[in-house]
Amino acid sequence: MFTYRRLRAATTALTLAGLLVGATACGGTTRENSGNDTGGGAQVSGAANPDAKIKEGLKIAFLPKQVNNPYFTTSDNGGKEAITEIKGEYKEVGPSEASASSQVSYINTLSQQGMDVIVTSANDPNAICGALNQAKAAGAKIVTFDSDTKPECRQIFVNQVTAEGIAENQVKLISQQIGGEGEIAILSATANATNQNAWIALMKEELNKPEYSKLKLVTVAYGNDEDQKSFQETQGLLQSYPNLKGIISPTTVGVAAAARYLSGSKYKGKVKLTGLGTPNQMREYVKDGTVDAFALWNPADLGYLAAYAGAALASGQITGAEGDKFKAGKLGDFTVGKDGVVVLGPPTVFDKSNIDKFQF
Repeated sequence: MFTYRRLRAATTALTLAGLLVGATACGGTTRENSGNDTGGGAQVSGAANPDAKIKEGLKIAFLPKQVNNPYFTTSDNGGKEAITEIKGEYKEVGPSEASASSQVSYINTLSQQGMDVIVTSANDPNAICGALNQAKAAGAKIVTFDSDTKPECRQIFVNQVTAEGIAENQVKLISQQIGGEGEIAILSATANATNQNAWIALMKEELNKPEYSKLKLVTVAYGNDEDQKSFQETQGLLQSYPNLKGIISPTTVGVAAAARYLSGSKYKGKVKLTGLGTPNQMREYVKDGTVDAFALWNPADLGYLAAYAGAALASGQITGAEGDKFKAGKLGDFTVGKDGVVVLGPPTVFDKSNIDKFQF
């Protein structure tokens, strides 16, 4: 597993243009450092005590968008590593399908079980707010990661990267791969995923720049972070748009499914694909020429940082206020930004030259 410092070094070495950015891939950042643009801020109370020690025995639960999703398995295992380090109790629960309200019952149960911290990646920015607020009232600290809620529904949002960086990176990669001109499409996750929608909106803005004037975004399709539906949506895109030259899929499930379809079709090597994926799931498609390059942060580090942020909240080291500082184990020191946002850092671009250096 590689650390954030090594990831940043690798990213610098690869000279990622203006990088970067942001899972599942995943699921909720927006402009600048905020998870979404509500105008409100994360709720904070009391005063932070940076000298407070992390409490032992903290009960910390991870509630991903979807269990048995490789991306969230990796991120939650990163959280488990951190919780083991601080001698806490780790738990993972979640729905098998990433629908808007599917996480509500799990939040209610975790609250009733007296969890000290609930760490969740939201399937919808609004649908789980009521349950999260009830959990907060019952004493739980709330950390979102990967995909945010409204800021007032949690104390901390651990953001992969900035949304602007994701948009810049994804558009740049597809432009390079198709020679700077032609029709492109986006294969997203769910229609309500906060990070996906933020990234897509910013990609559209990025495409308005003069250097991308010859690129044309023809449609946005939704695979709902389901492998088979994403596979079918890829097939549909290619049938509906015979002149399509490239696909951007900023979700780990979608990009892998799209690559699988392309690898066995007449479009292999002709229609370019980029997005956000993990090296392990994309390695065969990079090596067989289906995919030239894609990007991602380290999801294990994202979960690891989210667990430490939750522990710092529950121990009184931080409150979620802008300027609060805490140490996240092997990842080092972090500062809470506006609206309770903590940014992990830039991802890297994976291609044939470096993909075998990474195992996650």
